[in-house]
Amino acid sequence: MTTHDMFDGRLQVYKRGNSRYWQCAARVGGRRFRESTKEEALDRAKDVAEEWYLDLRGKLRGGEIIKQERTFAQAAEGYLREVKVLAATTRSPKYVKFLEMRLKKHLLPYFGKMPLSAINRGTVQSYRVKRAEETMEATALNGQPGRPPARNTMMQEIVHLRQTLKWAEGMGWIPFVPNLSQPYMTQGKTGRRAWFSPEEYKQLYTATKRRITEGKRPGFKRHYEDLHDFVLFMANTGLRPDEAFRLQLRDVAVEYDADTRATILVIDVRGKTGVGYCKSMPGAVFPFERLKARRQLEAELEAAEQGELKAFKWNALIEARRKLEQDILSGARPAQQELKPTTLLFPRYDRDTFNKILEEEDLKYDRDNKPRTAYSLRHTYISMRLMEGANIHQIANNCRTSVKMIEEHYASHIKDRLDASAINVQRKKSTARAFPARARRPSGSESRLDPEEGAPNL
Repeated sequence: MTTHDMFDGRLQVYKRGNSRYWQCAARVGGRRFRESTKEEALDRAKDVAEEWYLDLRGKLRGGEIIKQERTFAQAAEGYLREVKVLAATTRSPKYVKFLEMRLKKHLLPYFGKMPLSAINRGTVQSYRVKRAEETMEATALNGQPGRPPARNTMMQEIVHLRQTLKWAEGMGWIPFVPNLSQPYMTQGKTGRRAWFSPEEYKQLYTATKRRITEGKRPGFKRHYEDLHDFVLFMANTGLRPDEAFRLQLRDVAVEYDADTRATILVIDVRGKTGVGYCKSMPGAVFPFERLKARRQLEAELEAAEQGELKAFKWNALIEARRKLEQDILSGARPAQQELKPTTLLFPRYDRDTFNKILEEEDLKYDRDNKPRTAYSLRHTYISMRLMEGANIHQIANNCRTSVKMIEEHYASHIKDRLDASAINVQRKKSTARAFPARARRPSGSESRLDPEEGAPNL
């Protein structure tokens, strides 16, 4: 097939082997057009093709040809493909899974067929309204009062929308990412995090300690002991729950701090923000020692069940295991197993028992009706440190967060952060001398007193 290019390759004139006429083809507005010139001579075919191409350009400019653009669905498909590959090492599988679910459940049904250039602040605001209407209708059908989606839910969906548009911008499909912010009500309330006051915290660890002796589930005593030490450990270190669950014995060291003259824990933390260090309160040392001794006991029992207790039947095994445990705890039998450095400090976390204790003690919700979770122990640590007057920058470094986050969500509700002596400042009242009333004098008169009026009473 013979081909000739015109207009810098934007127009092609070609002839197929089984045809005697020249054909022309061009791409205008993102669409491919083809036409026969009905000419056998190349020169005349080029003239016809030129007029045909310029006519298409005029129709595009006049709006008769709608420019074909890539849609949001195409951008979402490419973005998801990239995220699944590149975010696998930096994001959790759950993050990628929920991202895909939000795109397919909410964003694609609304924006899927929409050209990328048509997505702007107005269309996004219409999407927010539609999402609120659908959610309120769905909740009303269940007999509940209609409520729009939570602010965080909508924020996550708009973030995924913006990420998809950023990917399209990087591919050159759109010139820039439009402004997707709300036109009003952009600043929400600065809410404090659910935490335990000192009185509530004492009530909580007293209840977890009582559960050790009064727990009704057989064989769960060590679970209750782990939960009690978990509460004490978290409230004295300020770790995030996911950071605590990743802790291994090699990550925790007991050290004497010369500045405070106290024994503390120095923890190598791995979690949400990567790798960092944490120096605990002295109250975290004894829970750590008990946890370590409990892991040692479990290692001894596990090795015995695979060795000397292997031949015992079920009932005899329970009794022999109980006797072995008593011997280990009393010191009658020395430790025979060496703990591995990779042993987890918290191999289990009984969330159901923790929530049950909170409900029994009426601590599940704070006064703002916010639910308390294991994360609330971290908030308790930060709040108590601020109440004691600790340096906010040091707290931020120790908790691997920012000063801004602490100022907004913690320091704003700590009364000890306010200095009454600096607030209740009163200006001293001036002691003005009292002078008797005097008759008004016209301007320009002498300022000295009339002899008949007498001298002022100084």
